[in-house]
Amino acid sequence: MVVRQTLFLMLCGILTAFSAAAGGQDFPSKPVRIIVSFPPGAGPDIVARTVGQKLAERWRQQIVVDNRPGGGGNIATELGAKATPDGYALILVSNHFTINPSLFRKVPYDPVRDFVPVTLATFTPNILVVHPSLPVKSVKDLIVLAKSRPGQINFSSGGNGSVGHLAAEMFNTAAKIEMVHIPYKGPIAAITALLNGEASVGFLLAAAALPHVKAGKLRALAVTGKNRSPAVPALPTVSEAGVPGYEIVAWQGLFAPAATPSAIVKKINSDMVAVLNVPEIKGALIAQGLETIASTPDEFSEYIRNDLVKWARVVKEANVHVD
Repeated sequence: MVVRQTLFLMLCGILTAFSAAAGGQDFPSKPVRIIVSFPPGAGPDIVARTVGQKLAERWRQQIVVDNRPGGGGNIATELGAKATPDGYALILVSNHFTINPSLFRKVPYDPVRDFVPVTLATFTPNILVVHPSLPVKSVKDLIVLAKSRPGQINFSSGGNGSVGHLAAEMFNTAAKIEMVHIPYKGPIAAITALLNGEASVGFLLAAAALPHVKAGKLRALAVTGKNRSPAVPALPTVSEAGVPGYEIVAWQGLFAPAATPSAIVKKINSDMVAVLNVPEIKGALIAQGLETIASTPDEFSEYIRNDLVKWARVVKEANVHVD
């Protein structure tokens, strides 16, 4: 009797493993939805549509990009957390995923418990820009000027707790200066304020900043990433330019709901990595200021854990709250 039970359990285990493996091989057999927490044209949306087109060709299935902006990204993220864990509903998010748990008193998801990391897809550096009327041409110039005028130089952002806001607060802390925050209702309004001189400094996403820099309407001082950006290789990093150790990027990454079968996660990761490494895709994303990363699920999981700690510290130091 014991032997029969043992054999039965072994057979169940084999069948389960076979079923999971087959699930990965057969996936997808119908259209796949990618929920995006930003409106069309934003970084995550660009990644989802650029990569989704190639994935659709590879999978011979339609990829549906489902834009769900609002709530600081919480609306889409909650939707992704509650989706059926079968691989047919994925979510592509950015920094808000790891910022919001510290920024809001309560968020409708747990970034570790409710999701399975698939891949860290891209990095987008912010560019430190100033209005041409500000008499600075380098990061060191800006720091010297800000120290001579404490509380008199302002910076714009797309709102409290946005990456642009927190990037500037990190800069304030690291450089020991006191620039004043002017929050606007969204990144477009923040950029407009910079262009008309209402604000003097901004930390803008590369894709948003570069057209105005090339037109001479804004002056670029540095990029905020660890390394120089392929989109503007001549521009130094903030760390190189006078604030050692400063680093911040907007990232875009793909998640599946918790309990999604590992074979399916592995399949999606493998195909995403293959697509992200296609020269045509890499070139298209670089043109938008997006640098491809293509990580493993484990690497992405570690990145998320570190990012949660980082943003918790930044939010606490800047004393930022949105509710």
